[in-house]
Order: sequence, then C-alpha cells, then structure tokens
Amino acid sequence: MRFLFYTHSLVSDWNHGNAHFLRGVMRELLARGHEALALEPADGWSRTNLLADQGEVAVERFARDFPMLRSQVYGPDFAHEKALDEADVVIVHEWTDPALVARIGRARREGGRFTLIFHDTHHRAVSARPEIAALQLKDYDCVLAFGEALRQRYLAAGWGGEVATWHEAADTRLFRPLEEERRGDLVWIGNWGDGERSAELAAMLIEPARRLGLAGEVRGVRYPPEALEQLATTGLKYRGWIANADVPVAFARHRVTVHVPRRPYVEALPGIPTIRVFEALACGIPLISAPWSDSEGLFRPGEDFLVASDGEAMARMLRDVLHDPALAASLAASGLRTILARHTCAHRVDELLGLIARRGTDAVRRQIPLMEAAAR
Repeated sequence: MRFLFYTHSLVSDWNHGNAHFLRGVMRELLARGHEALALEPADGWSRTNLLADQGEVAVERFARDFPMLRSQVYGPDFAHEKALDEADVVIVHEWTDPALVARIGRARREGGRFTLIFHDTHHRAVSARPEIAALQLKDYDCVLAFGEALRQRYLAAGWGGEVATWHEAADTRLFRPLEEERRGDLVWIGNWGDGERSAELAAMLIEPARRLGLAGEVRGVRYPPEALEQLATTGLKYRGWIANADVPVAFARHRVTVHVPRRPYVEALPGIPTIRVFEALACGIPLISAPWSDSEGLFRPGEDFLVASDGEAMARMLRDVLHDPALAASLAASGLRTILARHTCAHRVDELLGLIARRGTDAVRRQIPLMEAAAR
C-alpha cells in the first residue's frame, strides 16, 4: 500500500519528538513492502529552527542517516489533490495547517478512495483546546491519539468519529544497546521548553546532579540563559542539539538517565510518557523517572525503571544505581525486555494495519491480506 504522511517535519527533530516515531514507523512499513512518503511544509518551525541552528548540514545528515526515507517539502502551490489521489492511506499530523486539514478532508469526502487518519501527539487538546476544536475532522475515518487520556478528550468533545489509542514506541533498528566506553555518570536528553517543567528539571535533574557531584552531559534545545546558569553549577556539560541518530551512542556512554515529564501530561493527560522513555529503555540504560501515572500499564515501574517522588529520592536513587552494578543491570535488562515485548515500531505498525483493516475504505482493506502474505 502507499502511505502518505502529512508531517510537521520528518527531516527535522529539532524540538520535534514525533519525527523520531514516524521515521521508525515508515522504516517498518518499507520493510514490509509498503511505500511511504512524508510531506512537510517548507516553512515549518522545526525545520526552520534546525536550519538556523545547524545549517544545511543537518538536512544532509538526515539523508545519510535515513537514506531509505523520502520527505518532500510543500509550499502554497503544491498539488495536494494529486498526491492524495496516488495514496491508499493518508495520516495527517495535528500540527498541519488547519486549512489544509480541512482541504484533505474535503478531498476524502468528494470521492477520495484513500483511508484518512488524523494523528495527535501533543497536549494541545488541553493546553490549546480552541485550536484543536476548530479542526475540521468530520471527513476523517479515524483519529489516532497517543494516549488513552487524550483519546477520552476527543470522545468527550465529539472531535472526529472513531478515536483509537496509538502510543509512540522505539525504533529498535536504531535504538538498541551499544558497546561504548562509559565516559560519564548521567545524561539528560530533552528540551527545556516553555516553562512546562522548569521547576521540575531544577529539582529532579540539576540539584541532584550538583549534590552528588555527577559528571555527564545535557543535550537539547531552547535552554534559556537562566537554565544554562543553573547547569553551570553542576558537572553536567550543556552540548546543545543532538541528532536523534546519535542518541543511542550518547546513552551508551553514560551510566544512567532520567525522565522528567512535562506538566500538562502529568496533570491533565496521565499515562503518556515522552518518547525518550521508550528510546532510553530500548538502549538498555537504567532510567529514573520523576512522578507520572502509568495509568495504562505500559511499563512495570520499580522493575523497568525507578520512580523518584521528589528531588531527595532522585538523588538517593541516582546514587544507588551508580554504586550498585547489579541494580543497574537489572533495570536495564527489564526495561529492554518490556520494549521488545510491547513497544517497538513493529508493534505499532501491527496496530495501525489492524485499525485500517477495520476502518479503512474497501479498496484499502482488500490489500492488507495480500501485502501481509507477501511480507511473510
């Protein structure tokens, strides 16, 4: 089948974690014999900021890291109807321009044979509710929400028709344990953001690292001067943006990492972890998390990772993991087993194809058994 993804960006992962997941999903689809093309706006904020931060070399780097993936930029004059006419399944990300969301839906209503799916991977249904409420989703066959709490928001608001939960996952072709020299204690990979977790990062990352005298590094973007000043009081070196393809090596060179969720997810959308949880566990690095409610039972807290209730507990758990090789090895092995059993991009493609088999157009549903048989 021919899959068409309307993305915010596939090429740029600058403050854009959904690119990680979609790359893995597209690679899995290609491995099964399907076709996959991403479309992204030429002026998207992630791509624009990546180019400003890193230059064209970052785009060239994507092509080297993921030579099998195709992404095409579009501008105001792009022939969307032609692209849609050539697709079997179209998946539209929630950062897509609202007018284009409506235009794609209209093409489906006016005779489009493709199955049309809307994909939400953000907290704007809570933090920017009017923007999501204004989207024209009545002509979409299904909505994919990356957590049950988000799915319930869509259902309660009456946005779209069928709404299914489709969690993110690890691209295990990329994220896997590597043999590297352990050069540091702690690595944190994440963006500072818009004040959604500033206090939490100070309490759960910066202060414990300072108190324990840990060495390591911090990677990510959008760190304001005050954040850099706080990091300068620790042994953690800020090293800016990191290409997602380099993250497995960064994990392998450190002995532990932490997860600090954004406040909107903790307070309003429980059960939704950042994709970094999936990726870290897939790399076999021990993980200690700030509090969040795993309301859907995705993991086994206490076995797959530790949960620190506050900064004091975080410091204590970091010390334990760094000084107890058996504990560190147990956490790493348990987390990796859970990822491989339940949370790979292959699992998510299985779920996607199952959804299409139930909700897809007749022409698309007839292709699935033939494609799966050919893949086997």
